[in-house]
Amino acid sequence: MDAPQRMDHVPTNELLGTTQLPASSTIWRPMLRLALPALAEQLLTVLVGYTDWWLAGHYLQDAPYLAAMGLIAYVLWLLPSMFAAVAIGATALVARFVGAGQWSLAVLTSNQAVTVGLVMGVLATVATAWGGPYFVYAMQLQGEAASLAIRYLWVLVPVVPAIMIEQVGIACLRGAGDTVSGFVVKTIVVAINVAVSMSLVIGWGPIPRLGWDGLAIGTAVGHGVGGLLICCLLLVGRAGLTLRVRQLWPDAMLIWRLLRIGIPGGIDTAVILTCHMAFVAIINRMGTLAAAAHGMGVTIESMAYLPGAAFQVAAMTLTGQALGARDPRRAVYSALSTFAVGGALMVAAGFVFYCAPEALTAFFTGTDDSPTARATVPLLRIVAWAMPSLAVVMILTGALRGAGDTRWTLAISLVGFFCVRLPGACWLAWDSVPLPGTGLELPGWGWGVAGAWYAMLADNLVRSLLVVWRFAHGGWKRIEV
Repeated sequence: MDAPQRMDHVPTNELLGTTQLPASSTIWRPMLRLALPALAEQLLTVLVGYTDWWLAGHYLQDAPYLAAMGLIAYVLWLLPSMFAAVAIGATALVARFVGAGQWSLAVLTSNQAVTVGLVMGVLATVATAWGGPYFVYAMQLQGEAASLAIRYLWVLVPVVPAIMIEQVGIACLRGAGDTVSGFVVKTIVVAINVAVSMSLVIGWGPIPRLGWDGLAIGTAVGHGVGGLLICCLLLVGRAGLTLRVRQLWPDAMLIWRLLRIGIPGGIDTAVILTCHMAFVAIINRMGTLAAAAHGMGVTIESMAYLPGAAFQVAAMTLTGQALGARDPRRAVYSALSTFAVGGALMVAAGFVFYCAPEALTAFFTGTDDSPTARATVPLLRIVAWAMPSLAVVMILTGALRGAGDTRWTLAISLVGFFCVRLPGACWLAWDSVPLPGTGLELPGWGWGVAGAWYAMLADNLVRSLLVVWRFAHGGWKRIEV
């Protein structure tokens, strides 16, 4: 540990770009200082997805492109989530150390998180290059749509390490209370992504028109620049955290503490992703139109994830710092305050989904008469009802993770997805449900993609009730990290 010892005595809120819990202040100012940059960062991320869908809908148009775009939206969620175990553990540990004023340990933790991330980045790159085509076919995507998705994946393979640096570096900075750096970097990433993608899809002036491949190249270039920027910020030093070559050497004890928190959280994220992939496969089995409608619905729904994801970040950081300062009452108040504000914004987004779905779908397809747009409208009205329970799941789960209570969040995800969403989607969406290994089939409701979304609604309700129970139980306040 070669961090300067004087940093152990520097209050977080005196360091540029950080937020610590002052004992005498209300929670609202620190909460907004954390949540608003994270909200803007999430908005920029969603803007990229919206731009890609808009380009695909207006310039590529055919259903195979839209179906492939639907799967790629999940891939762009999957790739960063490969590093969730490190990111979740880093945020929780750095926040605890910052709350306790132990800055030398916070710096060492960030360096060790990058070390573990580098190993995982190599593994993730190999897995993406080798397993990409198998993944696409496992998702039941067929024909031209499958070929398009595989081409997109091959373009992304070289920038997987950069995606790792983005995720792990921003997670460490968030634990230190700095959400501004992630926002600034994401702004640059999005600007580059959108500019390159639009130029190559449309073919302005001397720039060649590459169509679908242009979307992939824009995404790759954006993430490559983002990883480089985060790496430079940490090398120079930001929010009291600095990368040092000597501290990158593995520290077995600290890595164990990091992974003891992060692995259950990473498994939780992996379970959620795996089940989402299975959910997509259930829908893709119903044809290209169902896949396209689901992909567009998820893309539009991501608008509601903005406040949920932003206030989840605030809940993680504030809860972790409060517990690090031995103030569990403030941790409870922080979690409930972030939920109140973020949840209200998510419910407002649900109101828009319910009242104006035709306008939202027409934005992406250019008309509300296209088959994809018509099939997406009822999905948005279904998900509008899920917003209150989804707010509970996202924001209060963030508070539990910030406390290091990742085992319970994992258990809740397992119950919701495996006991409710996946079997419910098969039963409500398909005309008949085959029983594996028996040759028998159960009659289904045959509601198509809408049936699968009703199962998603039920899953969110069940998980929200379990999260509320765990939060009220209070065991998370006594977790040792």
